[in-house]
Amino acid sequence: MIPEIGFAAITVALALACYGTGAGALGAARHRPALVASAQHAAVGIFVLLAVAMLLLVYAFLTFDFSVRYVASNTNRGTPFYYRITALWGALEGSLVLWTWMLAGYTLLVVAFYRWRQREAYPWVLAVLLGIMAFFLLVMTVPASPFQRLDPIPVDGRGLNPLLEDTGMITHPIFLYLGFTGFTVPFAFAMAGLIRGRLDEAWITVTRRWTVLAWYFLSMGLLIGGWWSYHVLGWGGYWAWDPVENAAFMPWLTATAFLHSVMIQERRRMLKVWNLLLIILTFSLTLFGTFLTRSGIIASVHSFTQGTIGAFFLAFIALVLLFSLSLLAWRADRLRGQGELDSLISRESVFHLNNFFHVGVTFTVLLGTVFPLLSEAVRGVKVSVGEPFFNAVSIPIFLALIFLMGVGPMIAWRRASWAGLKRNFLWPVAIGAAGALVFFLLGVRHALALLTLGLVLFVAATMVHDFWRGTRARMRAGRGPVGAMADLALRQNRRYGGFVVHQGVLLVALGITGSQVFSVRTETSLRRGESIEVGRYQVRFEGLEAEEKSNHFLVTGVFTVANDRHVMGRMSPGKKFYPQEQQPIAHVAYRSGWREDFYLVLGDFSRDGQLATVLAMVNPLVSWIWLGGVVITLGTALLVLPGRRRDA
Repeated sequence: MIPEIGFAAITVALALACYGTGAGALGAARHRPALVASAQHAAVGIFVLLAVAMLLLVYAFLTFDFSVRYVASNTNRGTPFYYRITALWGALEGSLVLWTWMLAGYTLLVVAFYRWRQREAYPWVLAVLLGIMAFFLLVMTVPASPFQRLDPIPVDGRGLNPLLEDTGMITHPIFLYLGFTGFTVPFAFAMAGLIRGRLDEAWITVTRRWTVLAWYFLSMGLLIGGWWSYHVLGWGGYWAWDPVENAAFMPWLTATAFLHSVMIQERRRMLKVWNLLLIILTFSLTLFGTFLTRSGIIASVHSFTQGTIGAFFLAFIALVLLFSLSLLAWRADRLRGQGELDSLISRESVFHLNNFFHVGVTFTVLLGTVFPLLSEAVRGVKVSVGEPFFNAVSIPIFLALIFLMGVGPMIAWRRASWAGLKRNFLWPVAIGAAGALVFFLLGVRHALALLTLGLVLFVAATMVHDFWRGTRARMRAGRGPVGAMADLALRQNRRYGGFVVHQGVLLVALGITGSQVFSVRTETSLRRGESIEVGRYQVRFEGLEAEEKSNHFLVTGVFTVANDRHVMGRMSPGKKFYPQEQQPIAHVAYRSGWREDFYLVLGDFSRDGQLATVLAMVNPLVSWIWLGGVVITLGTALLVLPGRRRDA
């Protein structure tokens, strides 16, 4: 009965979404509150029905109900308990259920917060959100039903993809989907503003925290995805410019541009059209990423499922762009900005450059990602571009963005004076240059590393300098040091929350630079009792061990590891052999520290256990990347607090 009940729940939810879209739009157009109220009830019903559908799927996974094709395809009787729950979003159909349920949850929050506070815009916002939900529900009833019945019922299932049996599966998709669906809210408010012709700064003010939180969730999704790749895939890296990675990175880039660009509109009433284009592009890229990764048209090491939904998503993306850009053209006469760029040496100019660089990287990544499709269409052969292309284009731009990160908050609006520039940047520039010189004298000769270190120190110094000036001013008014700092941070939480987020980004930049520039890698075959030296580490092969697990067979290599001749202990990288998989899965062993990670991967080995190939890596500063995520979390928490006054 589960397939029939679940399919019925989704079908009824689709009917409610279609009704709610029409009722919300008609109620808004004809000022009929009863219709808007019925659309609200439809939104509540959709959330409940999708929750029922999810619970049914979870129950089917936990009870091994292989009458549901989705369950039989993504679990078996050996799958551990917690991975039977995460298998819910382990493939296309279940991930769509989770995505739509999250979108329904966001919609309920909009209902709760804005049905009385945004009475004119709210009905249109509700109609747009319900219309988007209707599309996802349609996909779940036609090409990607999670409740398709399987007959005859198999004795056992196929099993979850082994790479998905990891703790990263619990958090990575959740954060990504919260980010993707979160951008639907500012998009809906933007569309409501265009429909109504009310195109002031109100929609930006209302959606600021929604955008910040969606950006944060997507940021964490990207970082957790990098950590997952690092400790599961067994290649020693965390980012490879893979199509699936790029699909999530592109909306992050445009959302970052949007978060900075709206400050200009709030302050100077400039860039109205540009900001609308950015949120349209961000929302469209979340859909495009799903199309790219779920349609199977581009191969990816991170793509664990393919489906037949490509045409549906492509059509919906076209519809979204046609609808939103038509509205934009219709309201073009009301979108003329009231401010002008007074000087190239101003905060507005810096934010313009910030936007240009973010969008430039976005289209570079987009071109590199779809290049195999373009080459196949033109020449009949798929040609992929690799990491060198992406790095060559993006690294200089990211360095420029780090520089702007320090300049933007410290330069004056409208027009900066020479005295102001000298006051704000003399010491930060000196600290950045001195820091780079010190590292050069300490033996660092890599130009990229020195430039990154200098820029990071410059940006950090600008932030510390600014915060200290504000704190000192409050201390002169009689506040103690701690009270002065707390008062400053809470009164100007947008400014200093942004500073903390930027500090997290700096840590990520340092981690990436250290691990990319100074990584040491050795791959060799060792006989039992033999040793190799990798950087400061000595590795001795002690032999192999084997263990039967619930759903796989694990072979581990035992290695004694010493650091500068001091024994650290044993590390046991291995290989997991699954009955349903032709190739074994890596079981990585690594030790993390604030200075560096030591990373081991077991390669081929002899049957008698006397010979094994091992990949050993020293990856400096990788832990700083994950620490950066923690700092970004703290900064985001400060950012979304209600401010006590408007920030400068």
